[in-house]
Amino acid sequence: MEYLRSINPYNQQLLEKYKRFSDPEIGTVLKKTEDTFLEWKSESVENRVVLLKNLGKTLLRNKEKYSVLMAKEMGKPLTQAVAEVEKCAWVCDFYAKNAVQFLSDDLIETEAGESFISYDPIGCVLAIMPWNFPFWQVIRCAAPTLTAGNTLILKHASNVSGCAIALQELFISAGYPKGCFQVILADHKQLEAVMESDIVQGVSLTGSEKAGRSIASLAGKNLKRSVMELGGNNACIVWEDADLDKYLDTMVNARMLNNGQSCIAAKRFIVVEEIYGEFLSRFRDIVRALKIGDPLNVSTDIGVLAREDLAHSLSDQVEKSIKMGAVVDYGNSRSGAYYEPTIITEVRPGMPAFDEELFGPVAAIIKAKDRTDALALATKSKFGLGTMLFTEDLESARKVVGDIPDGAFFINEMVKSDPRLPFGGTKASGYGRELSLEGMLEFVNKKTVYIAK
Repeated sequence: MEYLRSINPYNQQLLEKYKRFSDPEIGTVLKKTEDTFLEWKSESVENRVVLLKNLGKTLLRNKEKYSVLMAKEMGKPLTQAVAEVEKCAWVCDFYAKNAVQFLSDDLIETEAGESFISYDPIGCVLAIMPWNFPFWQVIRCAAPTLTAGNTLILKHASNVSGCAIALQELFISAGYPKGCFQVILADHKQLEAVMESDIVQGVSLTGSEKAGRSIASLAGKNLKRSVMELGGNNACIVWEDADLDKYLDTMVNARMLNNGQSCIAAKRFIVVEEIYGEFLSRFRDIVRALKIGDPLNVSTDIGVLAREDLAHSLSDQVEKSIKMGAVVDYGNSRSGAYYEPTIITEVRPGMPAFDEELFGPVAAIIKAKDRTDALALATKSKFGLGTMLFTEDLESARKVVGDIPDGAFFINEMVKSDPRLPFGGTKASGYGRELSLEGMLEFVNKKTVYIAK
């Protein structure tokens, strides 16, 4: 019998063991989701919205419990975990207010007596989700997907199995039929079998580029609709006129939030040389002042990485970059799953610190000759999730929007997901969109209906 172990990365204490599902148990989940869909798809959108409102209220009612669970399972600072649960409630509220409009028939004028697009659910969607935002990334997928009339099976990261079980209980507490949202604790081979099942009609993955290539290939082989939200190596461009007094805290937060474990974090700071020295000095001062400690302490800014092996991997990337000429400006000590907030300079293309995604609290500071050079360095990446630009010259900033090939371009703000705006990437950062209208329509059948006169 195989168990998935939930271990507190801060003190390495075993939190809980969860038995991996047997093949027959997974078969039961599939059958349940199929049976539930036949009834759930016939529910009115208005009735689904009532449950979605219940879901948001239940999240807020239990936010302390869920926040402590996240802090213990993956090391997220407690105040950030609370903010995550509150953001989940926000996405529920957004779709509760807009779902009826988003899913209404779209009338199209033709020579027919009546013609329109009907937005119908497709069936069961498999959600494969990571550990770094264990509630948000699930809810932002589930809220629109279920409200559109689909059912969902969650395969969560094994180190946050407690969060997965809590999420399943959350949906039941909110009044959803038991087959609407189900969790499976499965290995890779079992996951492949689930994807090959005729019951599963779509797959949504948030994860690494490597995982995305594997799952997308399997989805394509089985003709499953898919959304891939993968890794990122976001550039934070700082032009010479950037208002550091106003925005420097935002830039540091863009790198260090969630212990640096975010796909949309600012990972490469590309600073025009005219302001480089001042930027580096002031950036270092803010990083040095971050409070490090137990994730359960409300004053903690930086806790630990989610697993010790992740800290090892990050250290390897940094050390390889140092051997190639990068310089440690601040930090770079590691103990267990803890990785000290770190600043490295003299970073250039070809180094892991420039080319790869550093998933942890390491900021690569890169000097650019001028604005043109900064843009060229920013776009020199196989990833395309998001870019941020800090400048007071908004007219020039608007002119370069088309030069950024990413899924998002934020000016004077950190890249972040917002229920009102579509979220997703390009190139190795994946395809498809979550959130907003686009996220709700990813897993529906846009059916043409034509009624002759």
